[in-house]
Amino acid sequence: MMKWKFTNRILAISGTALLSVVVPCFQGGDAFAGVINRPGAALQETQVTGVVTSAEDRTPLPGVSISVKGGTTGTVSDAEGRYQLAAPLNATLVFSYIGFTAQEVPLNNRSQVNVQLAVDQKQLEEVVVIGYGTQKKGDVTSAVSSVSKEDFVQGAVRDAAQLVQGKVAGLRISTPSGDPAANTQINLRGISSINGNSEPLVLIDGVPGNLNTVAPEDIESVDVLKDGSAAAIYGTRATGGVILITTRKNSGERSTIEYNAYATVQTIARRPELLTGDDYRRLIQEEGIDYDDYGGNTDWLDEIMQTPVSHNHNLTFFGGNSTTNFTGSLNYRNWEGIFKRSGQERFTVRADLNHSMFEDKLRANIQVINRITSAAQGGAGGYAYRQAIIRNPTDRVRTETGEWQQRDGYFYENPVALIEETNSENTYREMRMSGSLDYSPIKDLDIRMLVSHIQTNSLWGYATTFEHTDTWLNNRNSNANRSTDAERRNLLELTSNYSKTIDKHRFTVLGGYSWQDETAEGFNASNWNFPTDAYGWNNLGAGQALQAGQAGMGSYKQKWQLAGFFGRLTYSWDDRYLLMASVRREGSSRFGVNNQWGTFPAVSAGWRLSKEPFMAGMSAVTDLKLRAGYGVTGTIAGSPYLSQISYNFSQGNGAFIGGKWVPGFVPARNFNPDLRWEKKEEYNAGIDFAFLNNRISGSIDAYRRNINDLLYSFPVPTPPYLVGSTMINAGTLRNEGIEVLVNFTPVQNDDFEWNSNLTFSTNRNELVSLSNDQFEATNDFFNAGYTGEPVQDYTHRVVVGEPVGRFFVWKTVGVDESGTWLVENANGETISINDATQEDRQFYGNGIPKQIAGWNNSFRFKSFDLSVNMRGAFGHDILNFQRMFYENPKNKTYNMLKQAYDPVYGQRLNNDLVYVSHYIEKGDYVKLDNVTLGYTLPANLISFVRNARVYVSGLNLVTITDYEGIDPEGVSYTGFDPGNDQRDKYPTTRTFTAGLSLTF
Repeated sequence: MMKWKFTNRILAISGTALLSVVVPCFQGGDAFAGVINRPGAALQETQVTGVVTSAEDRTPLPGVSISVKGGTTGTVSDAEGRYQLAAPLNATLVFSYIGFTAQEVPLNNRSQVNVQLAVDQKQLEEVVVIGYGTQKKGDVTSAVSSVSKEDFVQGAVRDAAQLVQGKVAGLRISTPSGDPAANTQINLRGISSINGNSEPLVLIDGVPGNLNTVAPEDIESVDVLKDGSAAAIYGTRATGGVILITTRKNSGERSTIEYNAYATVQTIARRPELLTGDDYRRLIQEEGIDYDDYGGNTDWLDEIMQTPVSHNHNLTFFGGNSTTNFTGSLNYRNWEGIFKRSGQERFTVRADLNHSMFEDKLRANIQVINRITSAAQGGAGGYAYRQAIIRNPTDRVRTETGEWQQRDGYFYENPVALIEETNSENTYREMRMSGSLDYSPIKDLDIRMLVSHIQTNSLWGYATTFEHTDTWLNNRNSNANRSTDAERRNLLELTSNYSKTIDKHRFTVLGGYSWQDETAEGFNASNWNFPTDAYGWNNLGAGQALQAGQAGMGSYKQKWQLAGFFGRLTYSWDDRYLLMASVRREGSSRFGVNNQWGTFPAVSAGWRLSKEPFMAGMSAVTDLKLRAGYGVTGTIAGSPYLSQISYNFSQGNGAFIGGKWVPGFVPARNFNPDLRWEKKEEYNAGIDFAFLNNRISGSIDAYRRNINDLLYSFPVPTPPYLVGSTMINAGTLRNEGIEVLVNFTPVQNDDFEWNSNLTFSTNRNELVSLSNDQFEATNDFFNAGYTGEPVQDYTHRVVVGEPVGRFFVWKTVGVDESGTWLVENANGETISINDATQEDRQFYGNGIPKQIAGWNNSFRFKSFDLSVNMRGAFGHDILNFQRMFYENPKNKTYNMLKQAYDPVYGQRLNNDLVYVSHYIEKGDYVKLDNVTLGYTLPANLISFVRNARVYVSGLNLVTITDYEGIDPEGVSYTGFDPGNDQRDKYPTTRTFTAGLSLTF
């Protein structure tokens, strides 16, 4: 029989113990003593010994994995690099160690084999995508993060952003809505604009798009340009950062078919506990509460929700040869929503063709992406969710005669009827065509032309039936709407890139031109009072509201253009001293005639200390690089015509002329020829490190960004202005923070491997000013956020010299004997809220987290793999709208949370609904976000299948928090009212997935 000897070995670096492992080794005995029996041959074994050292500095390497190629025998080297194992005389030994190039050594009847392993430079030679090109990872001097396909979040992800959730320090990604049609929410390094666009610029293979442009299964890598020195080459579109998505392509002569599929089941992340019909009757009987008891016991949330089952299928083809090759993919996704009659279908087709000629001097690429998204559903959404929460639980869904049970009142509608008696259909189509030519007339010079044309259109229809609440509330016999939007986007980019190495000098020079234009137009119409509800939105002219002059109709068209000239220089001397400098000169039609052109420079430098002679003796340091950078980017205006005067033609404005009312044109916007882009200046300093042959690696960054010339709509006097507010550039917003990324591999051998990744970031901000040299703001603050009826109050105030995101509220300190809130006034005295004024409001908490962290782990044991991703946010607060509206027993027309009758400050509350600090909670959380367990089936189990893997996955599994709402992450943190957990939102969900991956 086979015997094993288990040897406890201590792995150490420079005398420090790192890891104690039990190592199995073959020992002679019985039928296997010194001989491995094989058909037709008997192979003699020998004891092989040796020492493994580094080829660079001859130091011993502990923990090197040594195995017999094609066999099961293995061991690891000890603290002095020594090893011993039994192996056949003609065997080949495989030496592998993280951070070094694996080496195979034939024994050739030897019993002693000493090996020197060369440092694996692959990590430093690894290429990352930057603006208009690529760069070796070791040469990067800016804050750039790269996540490859192997490290993506697994399971049922929505889009490209969720693939890298928690894996890029400083990039916060969340899913605040469980709606299958909703997108992820993304923010990089804090708030960067008041009225401009704060979203990152997303480029798919160099062409502008969005996070849903391609299926997540079709993405090879995601690179994030975080700081100004990296993003400045994109000018006015880059203040929110740049996300570069690289799609999967055929590399060489691969002929492969891949099929990936999964099915999911979802549940609500956390369900609010509401009073039931039995609770109503108990409160009526025991406490005399004035509730209406209709005799039923309806769980309205159950009535509007379902258990959604969704599925996704992705088929990818790779084929061709080194001259001509192609990649094609088909993706079909059908996702159901947690509300009845909600869901979305999406079909995406991508084709990528590459061809080279003239000895690879001329290379061509053509890519086509066609995406169709459709949703045919009912009236499910946040409003139906609100109605289900507030609906009397003793009421019934239908009357005894089978009709919908409705009650009088404009604020209370049957939520099931809302869903069932509404029909809607939304279809979105996107066709993207792009092509590029790369020509290399001489060595080291590459000239490239990229062109693209994108067409999108959406068609939306909405109609209610005769049984809808709208019929009896608003006297509308069916209400129908139809709208359509279309966009055309063109892009042309010409670049030239020259790379040269002379002795220890290596440099590249890039020059280019970019031109982009976009045209958007749309049309909408509505009508009501139809003779039948069978028409839906397909016969709008039949409604009587059109004949009465009440129906609505509108259309629009807008166009804008962008042109830019740019250049970049990168330089490296002896791989030690690194420099990058770039500049972009850009013009946009979105701004005033006096400021249509701007300049965006950037510079960054790096010093690789690990290459210096004085670091030669520090064997534990694999790489160490200091870097610093500065860059200027812009924020493009949200509308193309903000600088131009505009007039509206309105029936409500005009004059009596000749006894008749004549509608007139009224000014809608003032003229501002000096309108320009917001300008962000950013400083970044960082350090990249790798220790113990890349077993530990990462980066630390510190940044400060000043966003100047903020676009803000200021009040102005009329006259001389035609309109009482004007968009003006004035003010400064500041963000600063620290970002930390650490990758480490605690264990790595043939059977077991554990890779881990930690991210941590901080951010703080300040509104520095709201004025400039020519304009002085009337107030040094502005208010933001809104509670909605019946509270109807703003929630935040942003003040010059103070942080953004603070709640501005009456601070509660108790409840008096009558159940009225007691609050603290401006002098610190306790008063009734009935006597409080606006001057008594104060700042209380902040909706923006101070720290964000992520911990990602991947494990491999033989054919099993496990990934565990955790995330958390700390140091912030959340305004719980759910408690503010439904934890107050004063409003008997609302159903309430079960704790509504619990004492508050020792008293039962008896106060009108009001916005007070009692409903602001700590929002800190730790989330076990994604767990995926997979198993790769044995090779050749099925002859025509190269690889097969099955897996199960869970998303948004466990949340550890004191927050009492549904999900502390399901909250908006962008804009100037962060932390408002709105009541009319689609609740977040928990997802369970089972999937299959096949390669043929």
